Amino acid sequence: MTTLLNEKVAFVSGAGRGIGAAAARLFAREGARVLLTARSEHQLKAVTDEIRAAGGAAEYVVADLADPDSVRAAVDHAVSVFGRLDVAFNNGATITPPGPVDRVTLADFDRLYEVNLRAVWLAMSAQVAAIRATSGRGAIVNNTSVGSLRGNPELPAYGAMKRAVNSLTESASINYGPEGIRVNAIAPGNTRTDMIDTWQADSPRLVERLVSMTPLRRQAEPDEIAQAAAWLLSDRASYVTGTILRVDGGAGN
Repeated sequence: MTTLLNEKVAFVSGAGRGIGAAAARLFAREGARVLLTARSEHQLKAVTDEIRAAGGAAEYVVADLADPDSVRAAVDHAVSVFGRLDVAFNNGATITPPGPVDRVTLADFDRLYEVNLRAVWLAMSAQVAAIRATSGRGAIVNNTSVGSLRGNPELPAYGAMKRAVNSLTESASINYGPEGIRVNAIAPGNTRTDMIDTWQADSPRLVERLVSMTPLRRQAEPDEIAQAAAWLLSDRASYVTGTILRVDGGAGN
């Protein structure tokens, strides 16, 4: 164990796989007690068991980010299990088929809004209340996307929701900074996840194209994205708030 998040209680959404699972494992290695949440109990249990086997402290709760009550209950569960909340990583998200603005269906737009934007707003609201009531001070990191920082013609609605999360992040950092609650976001680029695989199924050679536009000439591993989130949540980033941190191998340059 190291001390980056020592003695902190951490909430991680979308923790059953990909970046969220990597973050849960990393936060536990760095000394945090972690509450994992996602829709798949099978995945959550596997990651939780892995953390415990390595000597970490973790619990999980099944939650659907499209259900407002489920989002609030998941945050409250962290406090009921561990007695407090110090930090949170709002990572869970969904994706819909690529295409221009006029081909985005109403159902897909609504789904992206519910999961990628509304759920983050609900989670942050519940997390701020929990931090206030228990730890007094803390930090929140939202996971957005490098695709939120510019026009996103292949995933326009996805990019729009993530850009809105950037705005929420910046606004919340101003709202809660005086209380000692920091709010930041990370904007990952091309990362080896199921979400990228899903996108590539509809966009042949997607990964190859993205790698060609990345100065580091490779995909990120989920743990590399999680490392950025862990630092922002830690006290080592104590004077950082309102930042949208690109973790994209230089693709946004």
